[in-house]
Amino acid sequence: MKIQKIALLLSFLIFTSLYSQKQFVFFGSYNWDKGSEAVYVYELDNETGKLTKVASSSDVINPGYITVSPNGKYIYASSDAKTPNYGTVSSFAFDADKKSLTFLNQQKTGGENPVYVNVDKNGKWLINATYNQATISVFPLLENGKIDSIAQHFKFTEGSGVDAKRQEKAHTHSAVFSPDFKTVLFADLGTDKILQYPFDADQKQPLIDSQSTFINTKPGSGPRHITFSKDGKLVYSIEELAGMISVYDFSENKLKEIQRIATHPDKIKEGFESSDVHISPDGKFLYATNRGKENNIAIFKVLNDGKLESIGYQKTGGKHPRTFAIDETGKFIIVTNVISQDVTVFKRNFENGMLKKTGKPVKIKNVTCVKTKMY
Repeated sequence: MKIQKIALLLSFLIFTSLYSQKQFVFFGSYNWDKGSEAVYVYELDNETGKLTKVASSSDVINPGYITVSPNGKYIYASSDAKTPNYGTVSSFAFDADKKSLTFLNQQKTGGENPVYVNVDKNGKWLINATYNQATISVFPLLENGKIDSIAQHFKFTEGSGVDAKRQEKAHTHSAVFSPDFKTVLFADLGTDKILQYPFDADQKQPLIDSQSTFINTKPGSGPRHITFSKDGKLVYSIEELAGMISVYDFSENKLKEIQRIATHPDKIKEGFESSDVHISPDGKFLYATNRGKENNIAIFKVLNDGKLESIGYQKTGGKHPRTFAIDETGKFIIVTNVISQDVTVFKRNFENGMLKKTGKPVKIKNVTCVKTKMY
């Protein structure tokens, strides 16, 4: 009985601690030229889900994706997205106490249209994927948060898929670390592949190319984004062109498909445009966004074996939900609607996974991406 009481007390203290901390939400937008806001910082009210703007930057162009360093001090963006024959990654310093955002520096990616950026657990390495010219680039990160010169660069020039319009060549669309940070997976929408690279942060070139492998996904599937289960034994890949999620067993460090499930109702036969996928912090529910005709969030229950069961849909209240984030408490989901140029916040039911809209949408011009961080 004493053990149960202690466990309950510890759970209460952890929960209380989470809600007493500040949460900030970082957005990127297609600003198309310098001089207009591109990166935004909002504070998230842990009770109501209200977003309050605290800072912004107009120092970069078209940040298509952003991420936050593990210590929360630095923000990194895949910038100059949708800029012909060009692409960069950019760094910013964020001071949570002063609520200030400061541009630091920028490096060229060596590929066109950067769409994804990620940082390792120690904040030593930045990995970027570009879409139009399929590349993977790795950059060392300096102690002051700046991005150093490129350390590794891979360009993919071979292969195509069955969709002549979208899969005429390789299109790397994401770069995702395993929970132990020993592996990085890259989704290649253009060639229907998931690339797997061992990662060693202590090496001068941390992606071990000689040991890289890949799997072929279903023809015409178009894998886009990836998320791992908390223990790293399962992988979930959302397929943009097919409107599906493929579930993979990864317990032996090899991807083995165990399920493929639609992100949309059976009545939807085309125009899926599935985009982003995340698992709730408690591991009980998975969420996926659909653009196109649907503009919704598909909600799945994660079963004991890791497979998914579809349990509902939630309209986003906007058009073209490109990315979304689940805050660190698991209480809120924040969705970016690019075409309607707004952000919607949903409160999440911990028991059944369902979502309820909170407040009014926040208008952000051409908003593209979102990340959250607790301080």
